[in-house]
Amino acid sequence: MSDSMRELYEETILDHNRRPRNFRHHPAGANRIAHGHNPLCGDELSLSLTVEDGVIKDIGFDGHGCAISTASASLMTEALKGKTVAEAEALFGKVHAVLTGANGNEIQSLGKLRVLQGVRGYPMRVKCASLAWHTLHAALAQQQDETISTE
Repeated sequence: MSDSMRELYEETILDHNRRPRNFRHHPAGANRIAHGHNPLCGDELSLSLTVEDGVIKDIGFDGHGCAISTASASLMTEALKGKTVAEAEALFGKVHAVLTGANGNEIQSLGKLRVLQGVRGYPMRVKCASLAWHTLHAALAQQQDETISTE
């Protein structure tokens, strides 16, 4: 990773950790809710979405976690407002591929989410960054009765 990309990664992670966007308990009308837990570092979050006519109208999260986990959830919620459920699922797949290094070609289509590529430089933190995304996947599938784990 270039020095400029590493600097952008660090700045973005710190900014979204200090001032997480959409950090709040269930938005009004939330109809998709899921809970996630990363037992390795103790990150926990609840994700709530308001989906109307197949479009994510609102999204919020709460809980506690490390800087990478919180920043990833914050970035994710910003990226998903106004997206269709299908677009959100596709974005989940792209981010997962970038985080795991499975497909580097996806990076160009992620826009601001490209900074998550920096997590690959810290392999033990990939699960921190992916927690919100796996929780999103469960919420979209309406798996409300189970806690999603990164293990």
